[in-house]
Amino acid sequence: MSVKPREATKKVKPYIPGKPIEELKRELGITEEILKLASNENPVGTSPKALEAIKESIGETYLYPDDECFYLKRGLSKHLGVNAENLIVGNGSVELILIASMVYLTPDDEFIMGDQSFALGKISATLMGAIFTGITEKDYTHDLNAIRDAVSEKTKIIYIDNPCNPLGTKLSRKGIEDFVNSIPDGILIILDEAYYEFVRDEDFPDSIKFVKENKNVFVLRTFSKIYGLAALRIGYGIAPPEIISTIRKARLPFNANRLGQIAALAALKDEEHIQRTLKINEEGETYITKEFDKMGIFYIPTCTNFITFKTELDGITLFAELQKRGIIVRPLKNYGIPEFIRVTIGNKHQNQRFIKTLKEILAK
Repeated sequence: MSVKPREATKKVKPYIPGKPIEELKRELGITEEILKLASNENPVGTSPKALEAIKESIGETYLYPDDECFYLKRGLSKHLGVNAENLIVGNGSVELILIASMVYLTPDDEFIMGDQSFALGKISATLMGAIFTGITEKDYTHDLNAIRDAVSEKTKIIYIDNPCNPLGTKLSRKGIEDFVNSIPDGILIILDEAYYEFVRDEDFPDSIKFVKENKNVFVLRTFSKIYGLAALRIGYGIAPPEIISTIRKARLPFNANRLGQIAALAALKDEEHIQRTLKINEEGETYITKEFDKMGIFYIPTCTNFITFKTELDGITLFAELQKRGIIVRPLKNYGIPEFIRVTIGNKHQNQRFIKTLKEILAK
């Protein structure tokens, strides 16, 4: 007889990441170049400064990481204008979503988020056996009024990804400020800002302000996207010291690997790489959306490095047809919008091949 897991685990639908290039090669035997435009990775690649730091430290991989992430925290502290006590480093920011759920949720507590929010929020809440409440988005944006109205005596965590993944939209500075200030004490608000570096709008919220005001806010950011360090899994959280010290209790020792810490600190200082990434992303967004307009394809205006769109084909069919031709994108059936596809904005070559292939598929 097998060992029985907790009942809550039976309700968990595992997170399905974008398909790796190697897996598609094995499945379909494709020998031509495969484009992975499914996971919002940086088409420019890894920060050159980070790569140089990795090369210099590669011989130290026999050593354990700095468990306190002292130097990375010091760099982040200077970069963000907060104290080291306001920071926690994770094995990607996704780990911090799970840990926050572990330390704050019981089966009697409620976790609220948008239906089209990043899936790890729902997975974490479900795993803890908490009450999960999903709120329908309004005009492809999180409906803060509806989320606020859903708050009950049982609510313990509210999760908001801003910009939203997979929709690519953002919430305004005033909208978030009014929302945070309206939420009763005793509720943790997680603001997941994995894509905030891509936002060029000055109306984007200053979430660090909430931390300095000692609000119950836990801000999440990552080195996986604009810095190009997805493989090394370095994310971080910013919050008042009491929240950080509580979350630290459930953190595994050495959760942030040594090379990741070293690379992240170097990448933080690589302004040239950041600006180059933003330029290529802006050019790519302009090209793809203009082509979509010519083709009459509906898309959600984005402030990130991906675009969510739909065609006359359902998302799963289009996903499969693109894969056959060596292009991996992200179908959004698991997010409750099966007609939509999310595509990462790539470099010029990747974007042109994607559009050319899409035209060929739709022509048939």
